[in-house]
Amino acid sequence: MSQAETAPQAGTVPTRGAADAHDPARRRNPLWTLGLLRSEITTMLRRHRTFALLGVLAAVPVLIGIAVRIETGGGGGGGSGGPDGGAGPAFLAQVTNNGLFLVFAALAATLPVFLPMAVGVVAGDAVAGEASSGTLRYLLVAPAGRTRLLLVKYASVLAFCLVATLVVAASALAVGALLFPVGEVTTISGTRISFGEGLVRAALTALVVAVSLTGFAALGLFVSTLTGSGIGAMAATVGLLITVQILDSIPQLSGVHPYLFSHYWMSFADVLREPVHWDDLIKNFQLQGLYVAVFCSAAWARFTAKDITA
Repeated sequence: MSQAETAPQAGTVPTRGAADAHDPARRRNPLWTLGLLRSEITTMLRRHRTFALLGVLAAVPVLIGIAVRIETGGGGGGGSGGPDGGAGPAFLAQVTNNGLFLVFAALAATLPVFLPMAVGVVAGDAVAGEASSGTLRYLLVAPAGRTRLLLVKYASVLAFCLVATLVVAASALAVGALLFPVGEVTTISGTRISFGEGLVRAALTALVVAVSLTGFAALGLFVSTLTGSGIGAMAATVGLLITVQILDSIPQLSGVHPYLFSHYWMSFADVLREPVHWDDLIKNFQLQGLYVAVFCSAAWARFTAKDITA
């Protein structure tokens, strides 16, 4: 970027905000970075697209709860034990006995597709959306600094991962308590825990699901640095999600399954065992950490060397 592009025009007076942004001491102030992050998260959450995504996610537990209520007539005809089958069916079988299980069922239903697709839209648009709207160059002229801006963008995507997961969990908890009885929780292992401990397990499960999306969020951020089209980046990120999900379902490719970011997503079901089974959970965290390290580094290498023209 030439000095002519960044120098103020003759006869103009820089605003206080612009002067503060160019002040090196201010840019080194951690509070300035926190302010930039707060502004980014606020802007992201105020977008109509974000409201639409969160609305769809909140509607999924409502539809599941209503469907189960109609199918069972509100009776307690769910399974009595803790089957070791798929997480979704195991949780759905318990919803009529305890509405808290709707939280686990809703997370199991949204995690394979709805939650990561929402994250893919936000992550894919993080940098490419700014470029396509012409604001990326302004942000760098401010200057926020490329590394700082990229970190803030990724942190805002992580914030969306947490918010989206909590929206699903909160909606499911409200609908479950409204349509079904609540009380002691029967774990997948067949033991019983108090309702309070069940709530803690539900919150922990939501946190595990949010962490499970961090690797995919890093991948989406990297894709977002490769193009100046927000729509193209979102489509490519969602396309990668679908491709990986297909690969993970092909038995002949079992050798590569443990390296796919979605392979251990459903390990959150182990939180509802007594005691908690940590093996697959730890593998999931390690895999997500690897994806975060690799694709955040790739995004940084691409973004810091990229010629910003828009």
